[in-house]
Amino acid sequence: MTVGSGVGAQIGFVSETTYGTYLAPTRFLRFLQESLDDAQKVEQAKGLAAGQLLEHSDMYAITTKGAGGDIEFEVKNRWMGHLLQGLMGTTVTPVQQGATAAYLQTHALVDNAGKFLTLQKGVPDLTGTARPYTYLGCKVTSAEFECGIGELLKAKFTFDSRDVSEAQSLVAATFPTNLAPFHFAQMGFKLGATPGTEAAVSGVRKVQLKIERGVADDLYYANAAGLKDEPVANERVKISGTIETDYKDKTVFADRARSQVHPALIWEFIGPLIETPHTERLTFKLPVTRLEPKSPTVGGPEVIRPSFNFVVLTDGTNNPSIEYMSRDTTL
Repeated sequence: MTVGSGVGAQIGFVSETTYGTYLAPTRFLRFLQESLDDAQKVEQAKGLAAGQLLEHSDMYAITTKGAGGDIEFEVKNRWMGHLLQGLMGTTVTPVQQGATAAYLQTHALVDNAGKFLTLQKGVPDLTGTARPYTYLGCKVTSAEFECGIGELLKAKFTFDSRDVSEAQSLVAATFPTNLAPFHFAQMGFKLGATPGTEAAVSGVRKVQLKIERGVADDLYYANAAGLKDEPVANERVKISGTIETDYKDKTVFADRARSQVHPALIWEFIGPLIETPHTERLTFKLPVTRLEPKSPTVGGPEVIRPSFNFVVLTDGTNNPSIEYMSRDTTL
Protein backbone atom coordinates (compact mmCIF):
# COMPACT_ATOMS: atom_id res chain seq x y z
CA MET A 1 0.00 0.00 0.00
CA THR A 2 1.08 3.58 -0.68
CA VAL A 3 -0.44 7.02 -0.31
CA GLY A 4 -3.31 7.33 -2.81
CA SER A 5 -2.12 10.59 -4.36
CA GLY A 6 0.93 12.11 -5.99
CA VAL A 7 2.64 11.86 -2.59
CA GLY A 8 3.04 8.13 -3.28
CA ALA A 9 4.31 8.47 -6.87
CA GLN A 10 7.74 7.44 -8.11
CA ILE A 11 9.91 7.52 -11.23
CA GLY A 12 12.78 5.15 -12.02
CA PHE A 13 15.10 4.93 -15.02
CA VAL A 14 18.01 3.08 -16.57
CA SER A 15 19.90 3.12 -19.88
CA GLU A 16 18.64 0.44 -22.29
CA THR A 17 20.90 -1.90 -24.24
CA THR A 18 18.48 -2.41 -27.15
CA TYR A 19 16.10 0.31 -28.29
CA GLY A 20 12.65 -0.26 -26.87
CA THR A 21 13.63 -3.36 -24.86
CA TYR A 22 12.75 -3.19 -21.17
CA LEU A 23 15.38 -3.10 -18.46
CA ALA A 24 14.43 -2.80 -14.81
CA PRO A 25 15.16 0.70 -13.45
CA THR A 26 18.17 0.99 -11.16
CA ARG A 27 18.03 4.75 -10.48
CA PHE A 28 15.16 6.80 -9.07
CA LEU A 29 14.29 10.50 -9.11
CA ARG A 30 12.86 12.73 -6.45
CA PHE A 31 10.84 14.62 -9.05
CA LEU A 32 8.56 17.67 -9.01
CA GLN A 33 6.14 16.77 -11.77
CA GLU A 34 5.91 14.81 -15.00
CA SER A 35 3.80 14.70 -18.16
CA LEU A 36 4.73 11.31 -19.68
CA ASP A 37 1.77 10.14 -21.75
CA ASP A 38 0.62 7.99 -24.66
CA ALA A 39 0.93 9.30 -28.21
CA GLN A 40 -0.91 6.57 -30.09
CA LYS A 41 -2.59 7.42 -33.38
CA VAL A 42 -6.15 6.13 -33.58
CA GLU A 43 -8.04 6.09 -36.88
CA GLN A 44 -11.81 5.67 -37.03
CA ALA A 45 -13.08 3.92 -40.15
CA LYS A 46 -15.82 5.79 -41.96
CA GLY A 47 -18.50 4.79 -44.41
CA LEU A 48 -22.20 5.14 -44.84
CA ALA A 49 -24.47 2.43 -43.48
CA ALA A 50 -28.26 2.66 -43.54
CA GLY A 51 -29.78 3.07 -40.09
CA GLN A 52 -26.51 4.11 -38.35
CA LEU A 53 -26.21 7.72 -37.28
CA LEU A 54 -22.89 7.21 -35.41
CA GLU A 55 -19.61 5.62 -36.35
CA HIS A 56 -19.48 1.94 -35.34
CA SER A 57 -17.52 1.02 -32.19
CA ASP A 58 -15.64 -1.79 -33.94
CA MET A 59 -14.46 0.33 -36.84
CA TYR A 60 -11.28 1.85 -35.45
CA ALA A 61 -7.61 0.92 -35.25
CA ILE A 62 -4.44 2.01 -33.47
CA THR A 63 -2.22 2.64 -36.48
CA THR A 64 1.00 3.82 -34.77
CA LYS A 65 2.26 3.77 -31.21
CA GLY A 66 4.42 6.11 -29.21
CA ALA A 67 4.69 8.18 -26.04
CA GLY A 68 6.68 10.95 -24.44
CA GLY A 69 6.66 14.01 -22.23
CA ASP A 70 8.62 15.92 -19.61
CA ILE A 71 10.05 15.26 -16.16
CA GLU A 72 10.91 18.22 -13.92
CA PHE A 73 13.21 17.78 -10.94
CA GLU A 74 15.88 19.34 -8.77
CA VAL A 75 19.35 18.24 -9.83
CA LYS A 76 21.05 16.09 -7.22
CA ASN A 77 24.64 15.23 -6.39
CA ARG A 78 24.10 11.53 -7.21
CA TRP A 79 22.34 9.28 -9.73
CA MET A 80 22.15 11.75 -12.61
CA GLY A 81 24.55 9.84 -14.90
CA HIS A 82 22.05 7.96 -17.08
CA LEU A 83 20.12 11.15 -17.82
CA LEU A 84 23.25 13.15 -18.66
CA GLN A 85 24.50 10.36 -20.91
CA GLY A 86 21.18 10.25 -22.75
CA LEU A 87 21.35 14.00 -23.26
CA MET A 88 24.99 14.42 -24.31
CA GLY A 89 25.59 11.12 -26.14
CA THR A 90 29.04 10.06 -24.91
CA THR A 91 29.32 6.55 -23.44
CA VAL A 92 30.59 7.28 -19.96
CA THR A 93 32.29 5.18 -17.31
CA PRO A 94 32.95 7.04 -14.04
CA VAL A 95 36.69 7.48 -13.41
CA GLN A 96 37.92 7.09 -9.85
CA GLN A 97 40.01 10.05 -8.71
CA GLY A 98 43.16 8.55 -7.25
CA ALA A 99 42.27 6.22 -4.37
CA THR A 100 39.40 8.43 -3.18
CA ALA A 101 35.64 7.89 -3.11
CA ALA A 102 35.20 10.53 -5.85
CA TYR A 103 34.32 9.45 -9.40
CA LEU A 104 34.29 11.81 -12.38
CA GLN A 105 31.87 11.50 -15.29
CA THR A 106 32.70 13.54 -18.41
CA HIS A 107 29.72 13.85 -20.72
CA ALA A 108 31.00 15.40 -23.96
CA LEU A 109 28.57 16.45 -26.67
CA VAL A 110 28.38 13.89 -29.49
CA ASP A 111 25.62 12.29 -31.53
CA ASN A 112 23.35 10.52 -29.05
CA ALA A 113 22.50 7.67 -31.43
CA GLY A 114 22.26 4.44 -29.43
CA LYS A 115 21.46 6.29 -26.20
CA PHE A 116 17.98 5.64 -24.83
CA LEU A 117 16.37 4.75 -21.52
CA THR A 118 13.59 2.81 -19.87
CA LEU A 119 11.49 5.13 -17.70
CA GLN A 120 8.96 3.72 -15.27
CA LYS A 121 6.50 5.68 -13.19
CA GLY A 122 4.28 4.48 -10.38
CA VAL A 123 0.95 6.33 -10.38
CA PRO A 124 -1.08 5.78 -7.16
CA ASP A 125 -4.83 5.30 -7.35
CA LEU A 126 -7.13 6.21 -4.46
CA THR A 127 -7.00 2.68 -3.08
CA GLY A 128 -3.28 3.10 -2.38
CA THR A 129 -2.08 0.90 -5.24
CA ALA A 130 0.72 2.34 -7.38
CA ARG A 131 0.04 1.45 -11.02
CA PRO A 132 3.16 0.96 -13.17
CA TYR A 133 3.52 2.68 -16.54
CA THR A 134 6.75 1.77 -18.29
CA TYR A 135 8.08 3.92 -21.16
CA LEU A 136 10.41 2.09 -23.52
CA GLY A 137 12.97 3.53 -25.91
CA CYS A 138 13.09 6.99 -24.33
CA LYS A 139 15.29 9.44 -26.24
CA VAL A 140 16.23 12.74 -24.60
CA THR A 141 15.20 15.46 -27.04
CA SER A 142 15.89 18.49 -24.84
CA ALA A 143 16.94 19.53 -21.37
CA GLU A 144 16.64 22.84 -19.54
CA PHE A 145 18.57 23.89 -16.44
CA GLU A 146 18.11 27.00 -14.32
CA CYS A 147 19.20 28.43 -11.00
CA GLY A 148 18.90 31.90 -9.49
CA ILE A 149 19.19 33.71 -6.19
CA GLY A 150 17.92 31.57 -3.32
CA GLU A 151 16.99 28.66 -5.61
CA LEU A 152 17.89 25.03 -6.11
CA LEU A 153 19.22 23.97 -9.51
CA LYS A 154 16.20 22.72 -11.46
CA ALA A 155 16.00 20.73 -14.68
CA LYS A 156 13.34 19.69 -17.17
CA PHE A 157 14.09 16.76 -19.46
CA THR A 158 11.89 16.04 -22.49
CA PHE A 159 11.65 12.52 -23.91
CA ASP A 160 10.38 10.82 -27.05
CA SER A 161 9.35 7.23 -26.34
CA ARG A 162 8.78 4.23 -28.59
CA ASP A 163 6.00 2.67 -26.52
CA VAL A 164 4.36 2.51 -23.11
CA SER A 165 3.50 -0.73 -21.34
CA GLU A 166 1.62 -1.79 -18.21
CA ALA A 167 3.00 -5.34 -18.31
CA GLN A 168 6.10 -4.82 -16.16
CA SER A 169 5.94 -4.93 -12.38
CA LEU A 170 6.71 -1.76 -10.48
CA VAL A 171 10.29 -1.73 -9.24
CA ALA A 172 10.46 -0.49 -5.63
CA ALA A 173 12.13 2.91 -5.41
CA THR A 174 15.36 3.22 -3.45
CA PHE A 175 17.69 6.17 -2.94
CA PRO A 176 21.39 6.43 -2.12
CA THR A 177 22.97 7.94 0.96
CA ASN A 178 24.42 11.46 0.85
CA LEU A 179 21.74 12.56 -1.65
CA ALA A 180 21.41 16.35 -1.81
CA PRO A 181 20.48 19.08 -4.34
CA PHE A 182 22.80 21.58 -5.97
CA HIS A 183 21.85 25.19 -5.17
CA PHE A 184 22.63 28.88 -5.62
CA ALA A 185 25.14 29.15 -2.77
CA GLN A 186 27.27 26.58 -4.63
CA MET A 187 26.97 28.33 -8.00
CA GLY A 188 29.94 29.72 -9.88
CA PHE A 189 30.16 31.52 -13.23
CA LYS A 190 33.32 32.10 -15.26
CA LEU A 191 34.26 33.66 -18.59
CA GLY A 192 37.51 33.65 -20.53
CA ALA A 193 38.92 34.43 -23.95
CA THR A 194 39.57 30.74 -24.68
CA PRO A 195 38.91 27.41 -22.97
CA GLY A 196 41.20 27.09 -19.96
CA THR A 197 41.40 30.84 -19.31
CA GLU A 198 37.99 31.19 -17.65
CA ALA A 199 37.89 33.26 -14.44
CA ALA A 200 35.09 34.11 -12.03
CA VAL A 201 33.03 37.19 -12.89
CA SER A 202 30.73 39.18 -10.64
CA GLY A 203 27.13 40.30 -10.98
CA VAL A 204 25.44 37.07 -12.13
CA ARG A 205 22.03 36.61 -10.50
CA LYS A 206 20.49 33.75 -12.49
CA VAL A 207 21.41 31.43 -15.36
CA GLN A 208 19.19 29.45 -17.70
CA LEU A 209 20.59 26.90 -20.14
CA LYS A 210 18.76 24.84 -22.76
CA ILE A 211 20.12 21.97 -24.88
CA GLU A 212 17.90 20.88 -27.79
CA ARG A 213 18.45 17.77 -29.92
CA GLY A 214 16.22 17.86 -32.98
CA VAL A 215 15.33 14.36 -34.15
CA ALA A 216 13.24 12.67 -36.80
CA ASP A 217 10.73 10.92 -34.55
CA ASP A 218 8.45 9.58 -37.30
CA LEU A 219 10.46 6.55 -38.46
CA TYR A 220 7.51 4.17 -38.82
CA TYR A 221 7.75 1.27 -41.28
CA ALA A 222 5.89 -1.84 -42.33
CA ASN A 223 6.57 -5.08 -40.42
CA ALA A 224 6.98 -3.20 -37.11
CA ALA A 225 3.46 -3.48 -35.60
CA GLY A 226 3.08 0.30 -35.56
CA LEU A 227 6.28 0.92 -33.59
CA LYS A 228 8.94 3.40 -34.70
CA ASP A 229 12.66 2.94 -35.22
CA GLU A 230 15.05 4.87 -33.00
CA PRO A 231 14.82 8.60 -33.82
CA VAL A 232 17.88 10.07 -35.53
CA ALA A 233 19.28 13.59 -35.46
CA ASN A 234 17.87 15.69 -38.28
CA GLU A 235 19.28 19.07 -37.31
CA ARG A 236 22.24 20.52 -35.46
CA VAL A 237 22.20 20.67 -31.69
CA LYS A 238 20.96 23.99 -30.34
CA ILE A 239 22.40 25.25 -27.05
CA SER A 240 21.25 28.61 -25.75
CA GLY A 241 20.64 30.43 -22.52
CA THR A 242 20.08 33.61 -20.57
CA ILE A 243 22.26 35.31 -17.96
CA GLU A 244 20.48 37.69 -15.57
CA THR A 245 22.91 40.21 -14.09
CA ASP A 246 23.41 43.37 -12.12
CA TYR A 247 25.19 46.10 -14.10
CA LYS A 248 28.42 46.02 -12.04
CA ASP A 249 31.18 45.91 -14.66
CA LYS A 250 30.36 46.81 -18.26
CA THR A 251 33.43 44.95 -19.55
CA VAL A 252 32.11 41.57 -18.40
CA PHE A 253 28.90 41.28 -20.44
CA ALA A 254 27.90 44.56 -22.11
CA ASP A 255 31.24 45.12 -23.87
CA ARG A 256 31.53 41.47 -24.91
CA ALA A 257 28.00 41.53 -26.30
CA ARG A 258 28.50 44.71 -28.30
CA SER A 259 31.95 43.79 -29.62
CA GLN A 260 30.86 40.26 -30.51
CA VAL A 261 33.79 38.41 -29.01
CA HIS A 262 33.05 34.75 -28.30
CA PRO A 263 34.07 33.91 -24.73
CA ALA A 264 34.46 30.49 -23.20
CA LEU A 265 31.90 30.00 -20.43
CA ILE A 266 31.79 27.79 -17.35
CA TRP A 267 28.70 27.44 -15.18
CA GLU A 268 29.26 25.18 -12.21
CA PHE A 269 28.09 24.02 -8.81
CA ILE A 270 30.64 23.03 -6.18
CA GLY A 271 29.23 20.91 -3.36
CA PRO A 272 30.68 19.41 -0.18
CA LEU A 273 33.96 17.56 0.00
CA ILE A 274 33.84 13.89 -1.01
CA GLU A 275 37.44 13.16 -0.15
CA THR A 276 40.41 15.54 -0.32
CA PRO A 277 40.82 17.27 -2.72
CA HIS A 278 37.64 16.32 -4.61
CA THR A 279 34.21 17.83 -4.07
CA GLU A 280 30.78 17.08 -5.42
CA ARG A 281 30.56 19.05 -8.64
CA LEU A 282 28.42 19.70 -11.69
CA THR A 283 30.15 21.76 -14.39
CA PHE A 284 28.77 22.95 -17.72
CA LYS A 285 31.68 23.79 -20.04
CA LEU A 286 30.76 25.86 -23.10
CA PRO A 287 33.98 26.63 -25.01
CA VAL A 288 32.52 29.14 -27.49
CA THR A 289 29.54 31.37 -26.76
CA ARG A 290 28.07 34.35 -28.56
CA LEU A 291 26.30 36.96 -26.47
CA GLU A 292 23.53 38.65 -28.40
CA PRO A 293 24.19 42.38 -28.90
CA LYS A 294 22.60 44.43 -26.12
CA SER A 295 23.00 47.76 -24.37
CA PRO A 296 21.71 48.13 -20.78
CA THR A 297 18.50 50.12 -20.49
CA VAL A 298 17.05 52.16 -17.62
CA GLY A 299 13.47 51.31 -16.71
CA GLY A 300 13.20 53.50 -13.62
CA PRO A 301 14.97 54.19 -10.33
CA GLU A 302 15.82 50.56 -9.60
CA VAL A 303 19.24 48.90 -9.92
CA ILE A 304 20.06 48.30 -13.58
CA ARG A 305 19.69 44.56 -14.23
CA PRO A 306 20.25 43.60 -17.86
CA SER A 307 19.73 40.06 -19.12
CA PHE A 308 22.00 38.71 -21.82
CA ASN A 309 20.97 35.92 -24.18
CA PHE A 310 23.64 33.65 -25.61
CA VAL A 311 24.09 30.80 -28.06
CA VAL A 312 26.81 28.17 -28.04
CA LEU A 313 28.99 27.69 -31.12
CA THR A 314 31.99 25.57 -32.05
CA ASP A 315 35.55 26.51 -32.98
CA GLY A 316 35.98 23.16 -34.71
CA THR A 317 38.10 21.76 -31.88
CA ASN A 318 36.41 22.25 -28.52
CA ASN A 319 32.91 20.96 -27.87
CA PRO A 320 30.59 21.51 -24.89
CA SER A 321 30.64 19.02 -22.04
CA ILE A 322 29.08 18.39 -18.65
CA GLU A 323 31.32 17.14 -15.85
CA TYR A 324 29.75 15.38 -12.90
CA MET A 325 31.80 14.50 -9.82
CA SER A 326 30.01 12.25 -7.38
CA ARG A 327 30.28 9.16 -5.22
CA ASP A 328 28.66 7.05 -7.95
CA THR A 329 30.97 4.22 -9.02
CA THR A 330 28.67 3.44 -11.96
CA LEU A 331 26.09 5.46 -13.86
